[in-house]
Amino acid sequence: MNMRLIVSSLVGAFVLTLGLMQSSPAALAQDYKAVLAAPDRSDADRENDKKRNALELLSFTGPKTGWKVVDMGAGGGYSTELMARAVGPTGKVWGQSDKASDRFISRTKAPNLAHMQPLVQPYDKALAPEYGNLDLISFFFAYHDTTFMKVDRAAMNKAMFDALKPGGLLVIADHSARPGEGTSVGNTTHRIEESALIAEVVAAGFKHVGTGDFLRNPDDPRTVSVHKSGIRNDEFVLRFQKPM
Repeated sequence: MNMRLIVSSLVGAFVLTLGLMQSSPAALAQDYKAVLAAPDRSDADRENDKKRNALELLSFTGPKTGWKVVDMGAGGGYSTELMARAVGPTGKVWGQSDKASDRFISRTKAPNLAHMQPLVQPYDKALAPEYGNLDLISFFFAYHDTTFMKVDRAAMNKAMFDALKPGGLLVIADHSARPGEGTSVGNTTHRIEESALIAEVVAAGFKHVGTGDFLRNPDDPRTVSVHKSGIRNDEFVLRFQKPM
C-alpha cells in the first residue's frame, strides 16, 4: 500500500510539474504561433509573416528559451525581433548589420525586447567574445548580398563557425538562383545558387543537416530580380551545425 501511495504521489508531482511548465512564460516562448500572434507586433511585420511563411520558418529554425542568437543581415530587425520574442527575456539576441538602422533601434525600445540589441560591424569580422558561445545564428535573405559587397565570405563563415558553441546551429534562407549561376547574380537578380552557398558554408567546417522546402516555388523561372518577379520567389532554407 505504501508503495502505491509513493508511486501515486510521484505521478501527481510529475503531472503538476508538466502543467506548470506548459503554462510558464518560458514554455510559451516556444509556442511560435503565440509569438506571431502577440498583439504588440506591427501590421507591417504581420504582412511580412505571409511572405516569409513565418510559422514554418520559425519552427524550422527552432530558437529556444534562453538561447543566445545572432541574426546576420538584420537590416530593420524584422527577423531579429522574431528571434528575440522566441528566446524570451532570459535569452539574448543581437542583430548584425554593417550600418546602423533607425528602424532597428526603435524596436529595441519596446519593454519586452530589452534583450535585443544591434550589432553594427562588417559581415566578415570575427565576433567579439561577448557575442560568442552562441546557440544559433540566423541569416535570412541577406547572404546573397555579401556576394557583391566587399566581404570576405570565407572569413565571414569562419567567424560564424567560431562564434557558435559545439552543436550550435546556423540557419540560412535565401533566394534561389538557377543551376550554374553560382554567386554571379547577387547584384542583378538578388539570388544565389543553393549548391554554391552550401559549398561555401561547409568549407568553413559546418555540417549541412537539414533543408526546408516550404518556401519553394517551382514555377519561378528565376530569371528576373526577386523584387520584380511578380510571383512568389523560389527560396531555400538550410540548416547547418557546428560539430560537437
